[in-house]
Formats: sequence, structure tokens, C-alpha cells
Amino acid sequence: MPKIMIKPHPDICPDGFEFEAEPGVSICRAILDQGINIEHACELSCACTTCHVHVRQGLDSLDEADELEEDYLDKAWGLDTDSRLSCQAIVADEDLEIEIPKYTINMVSEAPH
Repeated sequence: MPKIMIKPHPDICPDGFEFEAEPGVSICRAILDQGINIEHACELSCACTTCHVHVRQGLDSLDEADELEEDYLDKAWGLDTDSRLSCQAIVADEDLEIEIPKYTINMVSEAPH
């Protein structure tokens, strides 16, 4: 099974985290299933940008973003060439290194503090 390594994030995952994920599941679902509260305001329906991540390693193993995802990514904070909406990026067969951006465009987080 491929591994997902999450780089340290000061609020969501201060120490970073590594785990195995089933191929065929979205990166967001895999992260949430580990108890890490990545934002996902639209409940994984590709209707916002709060689950935006940078795929620092393994990006080539993912299917390309479709037009709807690309449209939402254009609105994401800190967009770069390895940006994906984690609700749309499906784990394949390679290990992934994920960086969760420090900010989202979501003004109010629904995550427990």
C-alpha cells in the first residue's frame, strides 16, 4: 500500500504524520480517516477550496485535475504547480508527500479547536 506523509502544519498536524492508504480513496478521505482534521467545507464534493494541498512528491501518480477542480484551484490561497484539491486527488500506487497550506480562503473554520 502507498504511504502518505503529511509535512508538519502548525495547527492541523504539528509533528507531521505518515500512514498507509488504500489506493482508490481520495487524499482528503484518507487524511480524515486518520483523525487529522483537514478542512473540507463542501464535504468532498468539489465545491470549494478548503481541502487544497500541495503534493510535494508523487504528483505524477495522480490522475490529472479535471476542469471543475482546476476552476476551484484558481481560487485557492497559495496555489502552485503541485496544488490539488485533496477531495478530488485519488491515491494511486505511489507514496505521496503532502503539505497542507497554512491558510485557506475559508474565513471561518468549522473544525473543533
